[in-house]
Amino acid sequence: MGLLRTGATKRWTLVFFVATVLTSVTGFLFPFSHFGDSHWIGLISLTALAAAVAAQYLFRYRGSWRWIYATGALVAFYLNVFVLVAQLFKKVPPLQALAPTLMELPFAIAQAIVLAVFAWLIWKAVRAFRPAA
Repeated sequence: MGLLRTGATKRWTLVFFVATVLTSVTGFLFPFSHFGDSHWIGLISLTALAAAVAAQYLFRYRGSWRWIYATGALVAFYLNVFVLVAQLFKKVPPLQALAPTLMELPFAIAQAIVLAVFAWLIWKAVRAFRPAA
């Protein structure tokens, strides 16, 4: 995405957008009996992606759309990593032993670290991102 340097590479940005949209949308295709937390994460991710896609392709990063793009893309990426960490704690036996219900301190610490890293990245990207001419 090139958010921390001058401009984003168009090809990799498109790959990111398509892969992340497909990841979020496929979560709604499985049968479910109620609207769960994973669906909310998917909706938030799709909303952030919609803002980032609009900022890039419709508004060409003009004005405030520059920081909307940077924030939207990184929020969607953060949510992917959030889900990855949750799945790791659910599926990897040593991590599952540390937090079997995802309500224990090790899981909270891992997610707090991920959140802190992404908060810093978003702050840095909003300040540094300058689209390629």
